[in-house]
Amino acid sequence: MNRKFRVLSDTPFDEASLELLRRGIAPHELILPQVGVASVLATASYSVEGIDIVLGQPDPARVLVSESLRWVQLSSAGFTRYDTPEFRAETQARGVIFTNSSSVYDEPCAAQVLAFMLAETRQLPRSLKVRCDNRSPEWKELRHGSLLLRNQSVLILGYGAIARCLVRMLAPLGPRITALRRKPEGNEEVPIITFAELPEALASADHVVNILPDNADSRGFFTGERFGQMKAGAAFYNIGRGTTVDQDALAESLRSGHLGAAWLDVTDPEPLPSGHPLVGLENCYITPHIAGGHQNESESLIRHFLENFRRFLDGEPLRDRIF
Repeated sequence: MNRKFRVLSDTPFDEASLELLRRGIAPHELILPQVGVASVLATASYSVEGIDIVLGQPDPARVLVSESLRWVQLSSAGFTRYDTPEFRAETQARGVIFTNSSSVYDEPCAAQVLAFMLAETRQLPRSLKVRCDNRSPEWKELRHGSLLLRNQSVLILGYGAIARCLVRMLAPLGPRITALRRKPEGNEEVPIITFAELPEALASADHVVNILPDNADSRGFFTGERFGQMKAGAAFYNIGRGTTVDQDALAESLRSGHLGAAWLDVTDPEPLPSGHPLVGLENCYITPHIAGGHQNESESLIRHFLENFRRFLDGEPLRDRIF
């Protein structure tokens, strides 16, 4: 492609990162709307008319009326507000390509789940609070109650980039892994179950990992009934979206002792208000939606975009294409 493209980024990069982006797309033009990230997500007051490519989080309504837009790369792995049949159909009819940044966030998110799982099996929260000698009953209980993941059962709900990365991380530790995927493709690295098989899978899993996105099909997916189907003493992990979980039902299952623990990086809302049923539960551990974070995150995001930008110019398939 010989023409020059206008690339807009609404992501609040620092100057060093912006310089990397400018150099990476040169001689093409970088456009920076004069808005902060909060106003971008709330009002997206800038126009994308006359823009060829967006890196960030453009207003879906403005995307639909743009006659110039050819490609949007979201600065996140999630794409909830763009994930409607109407939006997909309209953008596809206009020939607008959508990609996300799953490849930037899959490894850190998978590492967060692995850290949760190891902390759970090795009883780290309890062990870090205890002072005891190696002759005490409490010491013996902790030592002999610590588990290995070898031969434990892990069920993953949602088989995208994070799940694939998690499977690779878990494989050397020896658990039995299965996954639920809405549309199996036949190339999955682990056995895939159907929705009809989910109750049986929940009943046998020691660890249930929720990586479901927020959409009409998954909102409130984890109900009291589904928590009741889970194996007594099992651990629940949520790295997907807080909206996929009935949090009152989760709190009740934890309080009753049916579930052994919950490890959450996402909640609804974020953060949970004081007095929420999950706050303060001794077997509920919440991190403040940091799982995707990692050192040099902005550089990773830009380099992922620049690789796709090269592919776009060369007419090659783009990575992390969602529609």
